[in-house]
Order: sequence, then C-alpha cells, then structure tokens
Amino acid sequence: MIILGIDPGSRKTGYGIIFKQGNRLVHIDNGAIFTQSAENFPQRLEKIFTGLSAIIAQYQPEVVAVEDVFLAKNAQSALKLGQARGAAIVAAVNVGLSVYEYTAMQVKQAVVGTGRAEKTQVQQMIKALLNLPEIAQEDASDALAVAVCHAHSAGINSLLKRT
Repeated sequence: MIILGIDPGSRKTGYGIIFKQGNRLVHIDNGAIFTQSAENFPQRLEKIFTGLSAIIAQYQPEVVAVEDVFLAKNAQSALKLGQARGAAIVAAVNVGLSVYEYTAMQVKQAVVGTGRAEKTQVQQMIKALLNLPEIAQEDASDALAVAVCHAHSAGINSLLKRT
C-alpha cells in the first residue's frame, strides 16, 4: 500500500510518501510545497492543491493521511490553516482517494510511543524507521510521520469501516 502523508500549512505543506508491505515501511519521497506570503491567499491555496495533485498523479497513492491540526496562534491563523487542509483534502478526494485524519498526539504516539514526544524525537524516529540518510526537512518529516501513523493504524481503520 502506498500512503501519502500530508502536514498542511498555508506557507509550507509537507508531504511524505511511503510504501507499506506487511510490517515493512519503505520511504519513497518527501518534500514540501512552498507558497509566498506576497501572493494572495486564494493563489496560495491553488498552489497547494495543484502541487499535491501533481504528487498524487506521479506516485499514485492508495490512501492519504492528513494531520488534523487543532492549535493555532490566533483565529486568523486557524482559518488559514483550515483552508490549507481543505485544499489538501480536496486534492485527494478529487481523484477518489480515501482520506484519514490524525491528531498530532496520535501521530506522536504511533511513531515515538508517547503522545507528548518532542518534534526532534519524532524526526529521529522517522529517520530510523524509514532508514533515511538524514533527518528530513521539518514539514516533510511531519508528513512522513502522519503516513507512518496511518500505516500502523490501517488495519484498525479497515475494521472500523466494516462495522
């Protein structure tokens, strides 16, 4: 199963693609879509949508996992973040992919073993779990962590869908 993990953001949207085969996880690619704060916001959302659409077309993931962000510095930031998440989710559902959402605490629990792990702990575990030569860029590492979280949760999610 190919999983696309997304760490949404209005300035940087991280993505990470992994392949799950049995209990084995293989890193395929990771990176980030950068937008310019000088661009008007609808253009930034379009860049997130088209960037993720191109990644989906290239790697043909079977599912998409998105971080469900619940913290923001202020209401305006929360709205922009929600809109960036929306652009990411629409890129996936537009081509018929299932989207799964995970909180930061669920992601940390799945990757490190504790929901209160520090960001650096998550990055180190992602590097080790996926046998990366170096720690991925922060947003990409977070996206890989979301993908790993889904890989560990996929069996549970399929059972829940059946009931």
